[in-house]
Order: sequence, then structure tokens, then C-alpha cells
Amino acid sequence: MAEPGKKYCVYCLAEVSPLRFRCTECRDIELCPECFSAGAEIGHHRRYHGYQLVDGGRFTLWGPEAEGGWTYREEQLLLDAIEQFGFGNWEDMAAHVGASRTPQEVKEHYLIMYIHGNLGKACIPDTIPNRVTDHTCPSGGPLSPSLTTPLPPLDISVAEQQQLGYMPLRDDYDIEYDQDAERLISGLSVNYDDEDLEIELKRAHVDMYVRKLRERQRRKNIAKDYNLVPAFLGKDKKKERAARRKVTKEEKELRLKLRPLYQLMSCKEFDDLFETMYKEKMLRAKIRELQRYRNNGISKMQESAEYEVARDKREKRKENKAVAVAVAAAGGGKEDGRGGREDGRDGEFAAIEHLPGFELLSDREKVLCSSLNLSPARYVTVKTIFIKDHLQKRQGIPSKSRLPSYLDKVLMKRILNFLTESGWISRGAS
Repeated sequence: MAEPGKKYCVYCLAEVSPLRFRCTECRDIELCPECFSAGAEIGHHRRYHGYQLVDGGRFTLWGPEAEGGWTYREEQLLLDAIEQFGFGNWEDMAAHVGASRTPQEVKEHYLIMYIHGNLGKACIPDTIPNRVTDHTCPSGGPLSPSLTTPLPPLDISVAEQQQLGYMPLRDDYDIEYDQDAERLISGLSVNYDDEDLEIELKRAHVDMYVRKLRERQRRKNIAKDYNLVPAFLGKDKKKERAARRKVTKEEKELRLKLRPLYQLMSCKEFDDLFETMYKEKMLRAKIRELQRYRNNGISKMQESAEYEVARDKREKRKENKAVAVAVAAAGGGKEDGRGGREDGRDGEFAAIEHLPGFELLSDREKVLCSSLNLSPARYVTVKTIFIKDHLQKRQGIPSKSRLPSYLDKVLMKRILNFLTESGWISRGAS
């Protein structure tokens, strides 16, 4: 028995009060959603007749137990919004659904019901075929920014750049691999009247050129990945070069003698062999010198310095005597011998007494200059430089004086020892 105030389907007699479909061509024909979707026909009613949705979409699609109480009208607006604004634009979607829904409610409802719910599980497969892949992702894709970013230029000096023909701003070389590769495309031009064979031939030229460019870039990458350029320039031995002493004439001669061994060993092996042989040569020379000192009864290094000074004096005296004898012989022996008997020092200083600056020297300085075969003017210059540097260092002023080119290590050491013993320079400073 029908209850007053309720509506029933004319086909299955089920209650249709929440929602029903009314035919716009037939009178008193109202169907439930199940009969309407099945295409039910009764009397003059046909499935293709127009219909009207009664209840205005205020029912819920997910049932009364669904969270939030979303009506059919809101669900339809939500689907329209997701199609119009796209996934993720929750603020625009909430404004489209209505003021009663916030962006957070729209997001949670769509994710729960349409993505993670039964509808999403039934419609969204686990593996999506022909899915678009993001090749610009930073995880190493073909178009990843980390792969397309050019490598930093080589950190080499200007002289090394000129040696390699390297241009750091372009990260390129003057002479590349397959230098004439550009000739393949330098004369190409596409014309409207080209035949198919000509077009294919030009494409083949472009393809060959692209392959050559790839091979060129591959070689550059290998050179950078394996540090071939620093190895070629010897960058790994930079510290050794900085600490290496200046090459002397003896070392150059020894290297020339050992040149045939270059082709039999690597650069490092040859350098090690040369260093050991040079050290052996220097040690042998030092041993001979020590043996000479011992044969002369010298047992201390201080005594050896005094011995060297006395030996130089003796050598100079012999030379001066030989010069005096030669001069006397050239003069016919007319001198009465007074010059040779004068004060023994005149013959000792005969080589330097007529040079400028001789009168500025003390007796000990005259002996030093005569033994070192050093002119008085040069000695005074070196003495001035040493004393000036010593005074500046005592005042805490850094000194960078340039010593004369004629002053080698032996002369410098002898002069410094003399100035120290004479009291011009303190021992700690020397």
C-alpha cells in the first residue's frame, strides 16, 4: 500500500523519493535510476524520450556513510573542475565547486574517493602503457641539466694554453680531431628543385658530420675524465718542479749523455735514474774533498775553510810571482831588484793595486780580494748589499736585494764568512 508523500517507480514500484527521472513527454512516468539506466519502457513511454532529473542533485553518490556528505551536484562540479583546471589546482577547484568546500576538503575527497578508493583502483592500472617520461629530470636522463651543462674549462696557465692551442672561453682547440670534418657540410645548400636522390645524399653528408662531431666530443670527454691533459703537462709533478733546484751545466751534460736511455724507460724512471747518478757524482766529489782535508791534517769544517783561504793565497802568490818574473824578463832585467824586495805585499797585491777602489780596502780585505781574484769595486758593492740587508732585517724590514750576476755561491759564502769574522754582520744573521 502506497504511503502518502512518497514517490514510486512506475516500472518496479520501488520508492524513488530521494531521486527519480521524470519523462517530459509522458504524463505520470517517473522511473528509478536502475530502471532508467536499463532503458525500461512501459505504455507509450520509450527509452529515447526526454527526461528531467528530479531532486536537483542533492543526494549522495557514495551513500549516507560517505565522509563529508558530498552531493551529486558537488561531485559533478568537482569532475568538471578537475578537467578544466587540472590536478593540483585545489584553490581554483574549490571556488568552482562552491563556497561550502575548502581547498583542503576538495583535495582529500578527490584523493580518497577517486584515486585511492575503489573507483581509482578499478580505473587506474598499476603500469601505465605509453606513459610520458620526463627526460629533463636530474637523475641522469638524456636531457638532464646535469648532462647538458658544459664541463668547466681546463685550469691551465697561458703558456700551457698556447702549447696546446686551447681556447678556454670556447673550451675548444685550434686543431681538433678530424680537422677537415666541416668540409662535408660547408658547401651544402637545400634547394626547392632538388631531387630525392640529392636530398638523401645531403642528409648522408649531415649524418656523417654529426658522427664526426660526436666522436670529437667523446675524445674531449675522455681527456677530461681521465685527466690526460694534466698528465701530459706534468701537473701531478708541479710540487716536485717547484722544489727542484736550478739545472747546472754539469747536469745538462749528464742528461745529454743519458739521452739514448729515453726510449727504454718512462719519464719517471729516467728522472729517478738521473737523480741517483747525480747524487752519486756529488757524493764522490765530496768524499775526495774530505780525503784531501784529512791528508792535510784537517779534522774540522772550520779548519777546512781556513785551509781553503790559505790555499787560495798560495795559489795567487805563485801566479803573481810568475807574472813578476815574466815582466822582469821582458824588461831586460834592468830593475835593481828593489821592486821584488819591497814589502812582500806589493807583489801579493800587484793584480789589484791599480784597480779603482783599492785604497778603500783594509789589509785583510785586500788579502781577501786578492785570494778571490775579485776587483775592489765589486767587493765594495757586494759588501754594501750584505750590510744593508743585515741592517734592514734587524729593523724588521723585509729585504729583496738582487745580487750581482758575477757573485756565485762560493764567493758569496766566502765574503759572508769574512764579514761575520770581521764583525760587520752578526753570526745569527749570517
